[in-house]
Amino acid sequence: MTIQAVVFDLDGVIVDSEHLWEEAWRACCRRRGVGWSRDDTTTVQGMSAPEWSAYVARKLTDGTTADVVADECVGHVIEAVHNDEAPLLTGAGELVAATAARVPIGLASSAARRVIDAVLVEHELTERFSATVSSEEVDRGKPHPDVYLAATRRLGLAPESCLAIEDSGNGIRAAHAAGLYVVAIPNAVYPPKADAVKLADYVARDHAEATRHIEQRLP
Repeated sequence: MTIQAVVFDLDGVIVDSEHLWEEAWRACCRRRGVGWSRDDTTTVQGMSAPEWSAYVARKLTDGTTADVVADECVGHVIEAVHNDEAPLLTGAGELVAATAARVPIGLASSAARRVIDAVLVEHELTERFSATVSSEEVDRGKPHPDVYLAATRRLGLAPESCLAIEDSGNGIRAAHAAGLYVVAIPNAVYPPKADAVKLADYVARDHAEATRHIEQRLP
């Protein structure tokens, strides 16, 4: 089937920001004398803000609520964005421009809505996207398909006519479960597990390779 739209992930696909979330979760726990491990990061990557904030709150022993956790962590990331600590990944701007010139593009992100909006404004990308969805706006975060299904609905297209670009294991699983054609650009710092990578329809080494492959599939 001809691809009629492209749906991007945000963290790790458009901007170099995955580490900012890990910093936020670790700092939130450290302030309360609780440790945070890389396994914790792997567990919550892809979760919606309500899901990961509940996970963090369960680790804390001082009665801190999930709402407080979310406010702290989202605030940490937004401040970093405004301080130019979430730059575009190499080739990401070109990938967004190349796809947006050919078909409508959407965004299906685990980031909180406030973070999505801050990043798109910071990098002057807001007008490029025809639809953006935060997983906090659907019932379940990644690896469930909800955020991708919502994005394709807002684009007015069937999931199987859309292409997703992902970097993480849970993101790949979510896009695959939703029925999109999945292009993976595996995250070098937080690499997806092999079983997730196998679900991708195409695995690119970098954004330039992903751009070439996607352009071949666009009308």
